[in-house]
Amino acid sequence: MRIISGKHKGRRLTAPKNLPVRPTTDMSKESLFNILNNLYYIEDLTVLDLFTGTGNISFEFASRGAEGITAVDQHFGCIKFINQINKELDFSINTIKSDVYKFIDKTAISADIVFADPPYNFTDEQFLKIATTIFEKNILKEDGLLIIEHSKQTKLNEHPNFSYDKRYGGNVFSFFEAQTKD
Repeated sequence: MRIISGKHKGRRLTAPKNLPVRPTTDMSKESLFNILNNLYYIEDLTVLDLFTGTGNISFEFASRGAEGITAVDQHFGCIKFINQINKELDFSINTIKSDVYKFIDKTAISADIVFADPPYNFTDEQFLKIATTIFEKNILKEDGLLIIEHSKQTKLNEHPNFSYDKRYGGNVFSFFEAQTKD
């Protein structure tokens, strides 16, 4: 995996082979950040990266100047790798080793961007539970986005906060927004 842009543009990072991860592809990540760059000033964002795995998305946000980044994963090896890169590249990513569902049920964090990349073998219900909990617990700030990465077989467009999706090969990013109050 590599960092696409920012302070560490082009930097290649090699995660240990024994991590249970499927990093977001460079092409998909670049497309996602093109969307985000058109909507936000990355430096001003607070980011919550759920099921962070190798930290690929968190590293990209950090390289582009975001400082309020929290990365959550339950696998010790993933957190250890992120902390190592965090130190090497002088990032300030806050890592939390936790089950994501337990974390989002209890956290007081609120973020502009919540990115979730759960295992692709999750059921639609498991994916939708992430979105429902994020909105029930007011984790997403006003005008923020929840982005869930999933396979093209997963359908999340029935969720009331679903806004749109973008497809890149077998990867899909589903975007969710808070309902506007009239």
